[in-house]
Amino acid sequence: MPVTETAERPGAIAGYEDWPDYAARNTGPGTGFEGSSPAARQLALTLGVPAVGGNLDYTVHREVEHDGVVTSFLGWQTGFGPRTAAWFVRPAGASGPLPGVLALHCHGGIKSHGAERLVAMPDGGTSSAHQRGAVPAGLRTTLYGGRPLATWLAQQGFAVLAHDAFMWGSRGFTLDPLPYRTAQAVAGQEALWREAGVVPSSAERYNVAAAAHEETVAKAAALMGTTVAGTVAHDDLSALHVLAGLPGVDPERLGCIGFSGGGGRALILAGLSPLVRSYVVTCMMTTFASLLPAYLDAHSWLLHSPGLAELGEWPDIALRSRAESLLVQYALRDGLFPEQGMRDAHSYLSLHLPGRYTGTLWDEPHVFTPAMQDEAAAFLASGLREKRPHATTPSTDPARTAP
Repeated sequence: MPVTETAERPGAIAGYEDWPDYAARNTGPGTGFEGSSPAARQLALTLGVPAVGGNLDYTVHREVEHDGVVTSFLGWQTGFGPRTAAWFVRPAGASGPLPGVLALHCHGGIKSHGAERLVAMPDGGTSSAHQRGAVPAGLRTTLYGGRPLATWLAQQGFAVLAHDAFMWGSRGFTLDPLPYRTAQAVAGQEALWREAGVVPSSAERYNVAAAAHEETVAKAAALMGTTVAGTVAHDDLSALHVLAGLPGVDPERLGCIGFSGGGGRALILAGLSPLVRSYVVTCMMTTFASLLPAYLDAHSWLLHSPGLAELGEWPDIALRSRAESLLVQYALRDGLFPEQGMRDAHSYLSLHLPGRYTGTLWDEPHVFTPAMQDEAAAFLASGLREKRPHATTPSTDPARTAP
């Protein structure tokens, strides 16, 4: 006799009910994202990157001048799921087109907030569509040395766009009620909170749920012929398109920068789009082989994309990019990567991208320190200078070690 459920089972992709239809129409050979080179097309097909919608008209919700910059809170609709929230920050009083930089937020185990961790909020509050309160205390201090990276880069002379990626902040899933498997994980954590006498905030509870839910999202993506990384790349490609058309941005001088999961996003974005002229990957470079067997559970589905290893090692993605310059910053005390894996990746890129690749080795844990940010900003300023070089950027010493 069949078992009949007495209550309706909660949906596993609430807030994204239109995702399957969008993926069906915009993913795969002939319908997915078409890169401008065979290498980019192969990468896009492997990750199942959906085609970017043609209507990415953005709306500016509010704008404020503070700390020598102008911050605009804006949003757009990518074609499925909730609207994207983003922050456009540029120097106050700037004249002439500026180099544009897409600042890609890290994973950080925090999905309640996305790009807000990179932006100084002049009112001290939040503009997130989810309104889950301020960015969790310590996130910016622990990982970014206390600097709001996007705001600080604007103070250095860049026009910077920072957006919430698929699964984060405004682009998060609606996890109320909790999907079946996610609810089991949250119940366990809630038991630990009760035992410790802790009353979690809504953001803390959401982050626990979202961490468990990422497994469900990866399964859903696989059923649709895409991947988590491919869908995140779709959001990043959309944001790059928006950045290229923002006022005061020189579309011929675009770059991107990311730490940790944001660094992986920068690597994939540069491999997909020829618009990226210079980019920085911080604390997100190693070999796939080095992750076996002990480092697999240190990373999310942004790194572990099915089929990606068939294209080569993780550093091979950089070889697919047409960008003129790449800086990779390695933290030798990074607990998420074995040192030998980082050194092997460094040697590989030094050999295969001479004149375009710069690698620096830092005696740091998994952080993006102000000193590392200083180096990254100087690198982007050089790579995105107004006069385009005749060939590639001047040769650098790929074996240089930062102090």
